[in-house]
Amino acid sequence: MLAPSLPQSRYRRAVFWRDQAVKAGSQTLSGRLYAPASVPDNAGLVLHLHGGTFDSGSLASGEAVATTLAEAGAIVISLPYPLAPEARFPQALETAYAALEKIARDKARWVGKQAPLYVAGEEAGGNLAAALAMMARDRHGPPLAGQILFSPMLDACLGTYSFRHAEAGPVGCRWADGWHAYLGSPEKAAHPYATPANASRLSGLPPALIVSAEDDLLRDESVSYGLRLRAAGGDATVHVLDAPSHWPQALAEAPRDGSCLCSACHHISEFFSTTAPL
Repeated sequence: MLAPSLPQSRYRRAVFWRDQAVKAGSQTLSGRLYAPASVPDNAGLVLHLHGGTFDSGSLASGEAVATTLAEAGAIVISLPYPLAPEARFPQALETAYAALEKIARDKARWVGKQAPLYVAGEEAGGNLAAALAMMARDRHGPPLAGQILFSPMLDACLGTYSFRHAEAGPVGCRWADGWHAYLGSPEKAAHPYATPANASRLSGLPPALIVSAEDDLLRDESVSYGLRLRAAGGDATVHVLDAPSHWPQALAEAPRDGSCLCSACHHISEFFSTTAPL
């Protein structure tokens, strides 16, 4: 039985979800499949990775973003991943990549064979989605139509203007703790898959939609990454939404009129339209 997700009155399309297991190498990940009640003919398939700080987050905390992606017109498979510090880099990433390969092989179970495939995520999940796009390029893996990054964690230095000046209170400590738990040792921060902001080769990546907000402490690294993708010849669209976005709850709360995710839904729908194959 499909369970209704967030309040239907907030969406152009009603969105429902059900449990969905996906093999990732030797593991089976217990995720969720989100789908609009009325599936567009050109619907793409999105692998979504929930937010948090590498050592936190869950399918439940990722429900709002996954629902928004589905409401924008896609079928969404939202998956968990191993959390730090028990699983340090690159364990969560390799698990997600194995799931991406399996989803790509089985795509016809959920959408048409020619439907576009995307990766998406918020915060730590945005980091993993950006790294998946690099891995798919480098390993000649599943072709991706795009990457959708919501306030992605890309820079372990935590030294940007927006981070230093965000009125985040004690939450800043948990971001540093999350990076430490994920990387384990400072030298791992040099790896482009661990910290995409440090990647020296950004050409050949799929189009990117990057969504942040004026009061998001991850704003500057999000915008900088988009600019670097463009400088490398890529297609990157960056939207910085007006404040207040109610960060840091903005990506976990049910969208409401004028909220961050309600505003982002239109941009996501446009991104699907412009990246779908003709």
